[in-house]
Amino acid sequence: MPRLIRFNKPFDVLPQFTDTGNQGGPRKTLSDFIDCPGVYAAGRLDRDSEGLMLLTDTGRLQAWISDPQHKIAKTYWVQVEGTPDAAAIAALCKGVELKDGMTRPAQAKLMEEPEWLWARTPPIRDRKSIPTSWISLTLREGKNRQVRRMTAVVGFPTLRLIRYSIGAWTLDGLTQGSWDDLEVPKVPARAKPSQLPNRRAIARKTVAPQDRSHARNQIRGNVEETKSVSVKQAKTVQKQKPRKSRAKTKKH
Repeated sequence: MPRLIRFNKPFDVLPQFTDTGNQGGPRKTLSDFIDCPGVYAAGRLDRDSEGLMLLTDTGRLQAWISDPQHKIAKTYWVQVEGTPDAAAIAALCKGVELKDGMTRPAQAKLMEEPEWLWARTPPIRDRKSIPTSWISLTLREGKNRQVRRMTAVVGFPTLRLIRYSIGAWTLDGLTQGSWDDLEVPKVPARAKPSQLPNRRAIARKTVAPQDRSHARNQIRGNVEETKSVSVKQAKTVQKQKPRKSRAKTKKH
């Protein structure tokens, strides 16, 4: 049976089961929390981010969840430095220019800090002279460290980042550092070759009947015109062909 689990990843935990770059080091990985063999992450979550991760033992399900072309919505709770104004929120919704291109339109709004939210260890840097705010940001793409770069572009650096949901799956009822099983969804089947759209047929349907008739008549006219030109050219060549002169013979 396929398996799908959700995990509430704490801050400073690598989103993988082994730390290949630091064997024997102090960095925590998923193996410090999840004792479920055979599963692997469906998408990543940065080490300095917290919140929802999905893991499965089925490659097809993993690809369906993590592939950007399926555009599964992901919602993040973002604590930023300062208080974003309406212009900043509108810019996040419309899309902002990053070094690797424009972001797609998103959903962004100010929110209150959830009452049940756990404390981060270590806590964020706190500046008494600068307030902090929370933004709910929903994306349908996955550029590298996209949320942090988006809030920085509009002038409000990210201090804390929590992924709250992936599609219909959320953190609700899941404490930090814990995991549980989910009902495995039915993954849409790939289209068979016979079910794929016939591009030629579609192209023919998109052309009006009168346009097709006009095109056929135009082709026939071009063919007849070409034949006429060829005949004229042949006659011209024949007229221009020099005649052989007959040599005069003398009678003796």
